[in-house]
Amino acid sequence: MAYLAQRLLTIADYSLLDEDEQRRFELVEGNLVTAPSPTPRHAIASKRLANQLDPHVPPGLELIPDIDIDMQLTPPEEPGWARRPDLFVVDRAELDRVEAEGGIIRASAVSLVIEIVSKGSRRTDYVTKRGEYADAGIPHYWIVDLADPVSLLACHLAGAMGYVDNGEHTGTFTTTVPFPATIDLDALTGG
Repeated sequence: MAYLAQRLLTIADYSLLDEDEQRRFELVEGNLVTAPSPTPRHAIASKRLANQLDPHVPPGLELIPDIDIDMQLTPPEEPGWARRPDLFVVDRAELDRVEAEGGIIRASAVSLVIEIVSKGSRRTDYVTKRGEYADAGIPHYWIVDLADPVSLLACHLAGAMGYVDNGEHTGTFTTTVPFPATIDLDALTGG
């Protein structure tokens, strides 16, 4: 680990970290960046959101919590980006590829990324990651904010404009993209 931290890392370098080390970091332009542990409230909301979404995920796709995505923002031999979103939806064929070849999930196989805002992550989730996920070509990005009232900002790619959205939703969020789903946002933090 100390050796790797002395230089900018590629995705291949990053994938050599053991799982405990990867859980504490994300890779941004080849630099290891500390990823804070979620609070209990954040973890509970993530689990409840996954429980609500999972029945809606179509065959051929999989909802996955808290693992790395190779953002594919640079060629493999250059310093890379790896983000660890709270939840994301990926093509099952990509899971088969990772199982057969190793490596980490590639952004090109991801259709939806969801970040839950934490203390200290507001700007990162609303600005930095929004730009990075758009640059990576991930079609849909949802930002869930647990501040009262719980809200969800659903972003979708709009070509060169990056992500666009129609404002935050509270109460119940119903969508048809990237697949039909209804989410009770208040239940994410409610008893």
